Amino acid sequence: MQVVKAVQQNYSPTAEILDILDEFRSMVNHCIRIGLQEDITSLKALSSRTYRQLNDYNAMSYYKLCAISAAVGVLRNYRKASRQGQRPSPPYARKLRVTTCYGFRMTSNHLLLPVQPRRSVCIPLNKHTLQTISGHEVRSVTLTPHKLSIAFTKDVKEINSLGFMGVDRNLDNVTLADTDSQVRQIDLSKATEIKSMYRNIKSKFQRNDTRIRRKISQKYGLKERAKVQQILHHVSKQIVREAKRNQYGVAMENLTNLRKLYRRRNGQGAKYRFRLNSWSYAELQRQIEYKARWEGLPVILFYLRTRSWSLILLDRERRLA
Repeated sequence: MQVVKAVQQNYSPTAEILDILDEFRSMVNHCIRIGLQEDITSLKALSSRTYRQLNDYNAMSYYKLCAISAAVGVLRNYRKASRQGQRPSPPYARKLRVTTCYGFRMTSNHLLLPVQPRRSVCIPLNKHTLQTISGHEVRSVTLTPHKLSIAFTKDVKEINSLGFMGVDRNLDNVTLADTDSQVRQIDLSKATEIKSMYRNIKSKFQRNDTRIRRKISQKYGLKERAKVQQILHHVSKQIVREAKRNQYGVAMENLTNLRKLYRRRNGQGAKYRFRLNSWSYAELQRQIEYKARWEGLPVILFYLRTRSWSLILLDRERRLA
């Protein structure tokens, strides 16, 4: 099977790169506007309707195709939220971001990104990025005003697991239970303390200007996310390393739509809702899943309400046999 991974690094944007980011955002919003007006959610229909209109923008065709694809993803999420009874506001792309699967080239230590026909901008790659992508196929490149993300792939043969490790994600810990009846916990209370600390800091802002308060809040939000991400990366790496050592597959409960249980007017306090809604269960699942697949470990996501865990593992073992 083919698995995907990404590596990020900081870079200094030029005026040409910022122009590309702004044009890409404008094209995405144009496609979203047409998709909402004509009730389009398929890639083929939106491409045939908007591709010629995007000729008015000063961007290469590489970015036009990717802008249409990004708009389709936004429109599908909007329709899905509407079907589920939510009341989402009309979608609009605000952040500067560009993703492309075409046109770019990798040199020995640079990324060449096309800006005009036969002209590209050069972005230097650091040592860590070059070592990480060495020997792998680069699939796409994503740029923000200060971050560069490179997605790369490799072919992995899924191992025949000797058992499974169940990962139970809780607010303050992760409980691991394997088929050899070994049960242990990994503490995550530090991440919960960090989130509570930054919530307390943000609650004491005294700025009357909403724009300044939002900017400061984003600054502290980035610090909070970086600290929590580091904790989650250590935990997910430890789990995958242990599963690989014992040749275990990984089984986790799918907690989609869990946050619906902790909304306003559900008879719960504000502090309780904050603790549960700031729980990074999806991020931990994402990290464990991509790291396990990168090592060739099978990953199972299950719903406890529909089927029992033992039946799912039994079906899996029968298929492998």
